[in-house]
Amino acid sequence: MGTEHVGNDVVSKENFQPCAEDIQRWMANAFDMAKEALENGEVPVGCLMVYNNEILGKGRNEVNETKNATRHAEMVALDQVLEWCRHRDLDPRTVCERTVLYVTVEPCIMCAGALRLTNIPLVVYGCNNDRFGGCGSVLDIPSADLPHTGSSFKCISGFRAEEAVEMLKTFYKQENPNGKNFINCRHGSEISVAPRGHFPLQCIMSVIVSGFVMHVLDC
Repeated sequence: MGTEHVGNDVVSKENFQPCAEDIQRWMANAFDMAKEALENGEVPVGCLMVYNNEILGKGRNEVNETKNATRHAEMVALDQVLEWCRHRDLDPRTVCERTVLYVTVEPCIMCAGALRLTNIPLVVYGCNNDRFGGCGSVLDIPSADLPHTGSSFKCISGFRAEEAVEMLKTFYKQENPNGKNFINCRHGSEISVAPRGHFPLQCIMSVIVSGFVMHVLDC
């Protein structure tokens, strides 16, 4: 079963606790997306964004395919949610505050920061992302005290974690077309990472906020 990590202000979001059957069902779909990524030469990460029992967005890594290091599964799915909201003239933050993200691997720092800005209440993920994880492995974006950078959210980890790890191992046994020697890197692009604590978390979130705002405006 999964392990829960709770952010500072998620008490009002506790009603977003899916049952075990729902988690298994949605995570199975996320793993299907991860397998599709692997079959297409991408790091095998897949996700769904589920709103009122409806899939609004689903994504897999598209980093190698697009030659764009930001096209992580979560960002692909989030773009679909934003488009769904635009077509219905709905506020994305209002929709996202009733949306759950299911993803096979812990979101990276960039994706965790973007999710925090959307007001999402809950993220369910499989294995930890020990090198780039933004939900506790490297930085704890969901529960950090970060004024004016969205709201904290709850994480449940550990669902089918071993399977997620095995898929990552399968990918890294083959040659990554956009990088090499990055066995611990979740995504396919060459990235250098500063030691933990090297940059103030508020500075990191400021960069994420600026980038996410520009991304939304450009969509």
